[in-house]
Amino acid sequence: MTFDDLGLAQPLLRAVHEQGYDTPTPIQQQAIPAVLAGGDLLAGAQTGTGKTAGFTLPLLHRLNAGEPVKDAKGRPAIRALILTPTRELAAQVEESVRTYGKYLSLTSMVMFGGVGMGPQVDRLRRGVDILVATPGRLLDHHQQGTLDLSRVQYFVLDEADRMLDMGFVHDIKKVLAIIPKNKQSLLFSATFSDEIKALADKLLNKPQVIEVARRNTTAETIEQRVINVGREKKKDLLAHLIKSQNWHQVLVFTRMKHGANRLCEFLNKNDISAMAIHGNKSQGARTKALAEFKTGELAVLVATDIAARGIDIDQLPHVINFELPNVPEDYVHRIGRTGRAGAQGEALSLVCLDEEGFLGDIEKLIKRTLPRETVAGFGPDAGERAEPIQVGRRMMNGTGGGNKRPSGGGGGGGGAQRPPRGPNSEGRGPRDGGGRSDSRGAAPQGRPAGGGGGGRPAAAGQGQRPAAPKPRAATGGGGGALTRPPARSRQG
Repeated sequence: MTFDDLGLAQPLLRAVHEQGYDTPTPIQQQAIPAVLAGGDLLAGAQTGTGKTAGFTLPLLHRLNAGEPVKDAKGRPAIRALILTPTRELAAQVEESVRTYGKYLSLTSMVMFGGVGMGPQVDRLRRGVDILVATPGRLLDHHQQGTLDLSRVQYFVLDEADRMLDMGFVHDIKKVLAIIPKNKQSLLFSATFSDEIKALADKLLNKPQVIEVARRNTTAETIEQRVINVGREKKKDLLAHLIKSQNWHQVLVFTRMKHGANRLCEFLNKNDISAMAIHGNKSQGARTKALAEFKTGELAVLVATDIAARGIDIDQLPHVINFELPNVPEDYVHRIGRTGRAGAQGEALSLVCLDEEGFLGDIEKLIKRTLPRETVAGFGPDAGERAEPIQVGRRMMNGTGGGNKRPSGGGGGGGGAQRPPRGPNSEGRGPRDGGGRSDSRGAAPQGRPAGGGGGGRPAAAGQGQRPAAPKPRAATGGGGGALTRPPARSRQG
């Protein structure tokens, strides 16, 4: 099957072919006809499978085929609303809309927190057909009367699992109360948890259900390895690997914001260019870091979990877990930054004794045992013992098995526990320090239309590739993976 077989309008096919794409991915093969048919959709697909193009292409087709809708002043009214959990992902999706809709007379803009609202208000005054937004900033505009959603015909909830994980459920309900009930609704999620199914029951009307990947699986295109290392040798080992292996584009994950900053300082002192991306960084700093990383000017991008959600860099070769996440599902999301859309990637975890419990939980989740190795001179010291790991305000014993919560008052035991994340780890709650949670989003890729978003400053953390010359699937702007010839190279 090719894109020509899916019934998309010729201007869309022209844009797709110009990007070098020919064959749709499995999620695109199923989702595009379903959306074109006009019914609601519940789609499950992991990151890197092309889900963004799976809804942007048919959405553009339907909007182009429909009658234009104007507001009271004759300007284009918002007919499609796409909601995403982070700023970076919002900008990425809107870039995909512009890429595939370049030959259509439709207008779009992106709206998110972290920068001023003025440019967004100015853009809204000129009229827009498609709005891509984060929940908090969307509600800010609605409350101030600068936004009219009364004519929305299509509603997309992207990365719904992360929306719930970040505490957006109440904001989502508020948005649903604002937009018309008679609309086509699409919900995309990497997992189909009980919470997602409950949300789908409220949002969708007799939806078609598509699931192209088993829950919590990791892509077969990712080589996963573990290096056992001494606790105090991790930084030196990371620098050694980057230099000895001549790595030029490495995404490194830490658990906490201050740890990301310290690691960057260490790497820069060792002549390895590195920048951190998390919620305490300004929007400008995050944009600069991601842009330089995408072009290869920056060798290492150090990120925390939430800020890395949605980062889509074409052919990213290496993801390093400098510290394992205390939530096993975050491991799947982390390493999903590489090995995207059929490309080969490597995910390497530097694991000290303190993190063996976290590793056991991850292996249980992904249903596989990861190969262990050591590097001469960097292994655990003789007699080294595991120590409790501080995550937020609580201490966690990372050496036990299973995610056991502490029982009773005394002590306890060895589970790799999962306490609520505190201010030093990367909070997931909907509010922190007075700011909306979407204000924690990561830096946008590309240039958001309409001047880019605005909002309250970020308060809690978030985190944010030359590859093998073989046929691959690449991501088109907003992360919609599409098969393309191996000879071409582009930035995601």
